[in-house]
Amino acid sequence: MENIVPKKEWSVAIRYNHWIMAFSIFALIVTGFYIAFPFTLTQGETVNKFFMGNTRGVHVFFGVILLFLFVWRLYLAAFSRFHADWKDFFAWTDINNTVKQIKFYLLVSKEPPAHKYLYGPLQSLAYGGLLFLVLLICLTGLILMGAGYHAGWTALIYPVVKPFEIILGGLASVRYIHHVLTWAFVLFIIVHVYMAFWYDVIFKEGTVSSMISGVVFRKGDH
Repeated sequence: MENIVPKKEWSVAIRYNHWIMAFSIFALIVTGFYIAFPFTLTQGETVNKFFMGNTRGVHVFFGVILLFLFVWRLYLAAFSRFHADWKDFFAWTDINNTVKQIKFYLLVSKEPPAHKYLYGPLQSLAYGGLLFLVLLICLTGLILMGAGYHAGWTALIYPVVKPFEIILGGLASVRYIHHVLTWAFVLFIIVHVYMAFWYDVIFKEGTVSSMISGVVFRKGDH
């Protein structure tokens, strides 16, 4: 007889990293779009307005938070006691299972892929791609921040990232790439949220709530 078995899926560290990163990315998108397309709603003398400066400050703050979260996620991938997460990012290398998941998502097959890793094959590609996006957005962000600030830690970091500025074609190109990457994050969020709810509706495993509780519910046998 089939029964539902609760299973610990996500550690506390992974869940904290996920939600803080989600909030940081949301804050960066909102402030980033304002910086790219500024508007002013307040009245009064221009000399008394510093909304853009404050917005840039918030943007830089969450950018630094995102950088630390990225480093923390890499650390968890290598040294997590709960999961060997670096292996989970390569679930897509199981070609047969990857093809099976693609067919399942395209409604060509009713057979779901085997749950061999923490992530499914396509999820491993998506989350690996997300970490690569975070790396690029942090790199371009550090370049843009270094070009505008010349004191403190920024003064030490900018010479390190300066060669990448040259490789990418200068500050104008870096800013353009930074902006395009923002749209990539927007696209990822839309697909991620849709697929999370879709997966939850189809399999009824508590996928969405698991990122809060850490527990999923899978079918088992007595």
